[in-house]
Parts: sequence; structure tokens; C-alpha cells
Amino acid sequence: MTLSDDAAMQIALEEARRAPEHRDVPIGAVLLLDGEVLAQAHNERELTGDPTAHAEVLALRRGARRLGSWRLGNATLVVTLEPCAMCAGALVHARVARVLFATPDPKAGALGSLYHLGSDPRLNHEFVVDQGVRAQESAELLRSFFRERRRATPVADAP
Repeated sequence: MTLSDDAAMQIALEEARRAPEHRDVPIGAVLLLDGEVLAQAHNERELTGDPTAHAEVLALRRGARRLGSWRLGNATLVVTLEPCAMCAGALVHARVARVLFATPDPKAGALGSLYHLGSDPRLNHEFVVDQGVRAQESAELLRSFFRERRRATPVADAP
């Protein structure tokens, strides 16, 4: 069964909702090959103590392991937040065909907000970048997470 963009983003959002269980930022990713799920993941930096345990990188690792190859040339990565520079670099190196993200990241996004790593002709690979599917839902999930985090850790009064 070939998943639509909306259905794939729903899976990514379900993954994202699992991340706060271990205090991680709610970002989820699903890697598709020929429209079918190859791998899925959510952020696990807090869980594992690994600064590279972003949802995108974990999905790429799991997908490559499942395929038996790091070359993911026909794959699409669907992710709830615009990938950072590290993740965008990994996507270039994995040779993915397409990335779909829900909402932009104006502070760290590397596929349009701050950088355009997916379409930089100086790099050895370029891929299609699409955005906006379930953007409001993804953005609200992130806002809610950070709102709760701020409530849980009040700022100390200034002297």
C-alpha cells in the first residue's frame, strides 16, 4: 500500500508524540521506500545521551540497516520539523530523493529557513524538499511541549 503524504505525516506525528515520554523534543520521522514504511523514529537524545539521536538520523540508520545499504536513493523522509544542518547533511549523504517536513524551523532549519542544503549544487547530491503537510498540528505539538517545559522549570528571580 502506497501511503499518501498526509498518512505518512500522521505516522511521523505519532512517533513525535512518543518522545516526551522520555523528555525528548517531540519530533518524529518516517522513511518511505516506494511509498511504504521502511523505518520510523522519534528524538532520543535525552533517552540515549546521544547528541546525534535526532529522529531523522535514527530513521536513516534503521532504514539503511533494513535495506543493507546506506544508499537510500529512492527514499522519502517525512519529518514533523524542518531538519537541522546535521540531519540535512545526513540526508544528502544518504542520497534520499525527497524530504517532506511539516513545519519550518526558523532557528535551526537547514532545508529553507537558514540554509538550503537539499538544493545546494555545490554538494554531491540534491533532493526535492516539500513542506506544509499538517504544519499546524506539528507546530502546536512543539509549542505545547515547550510551554510545559517552561512551567516545570520556572526562571529564577533576577537580583
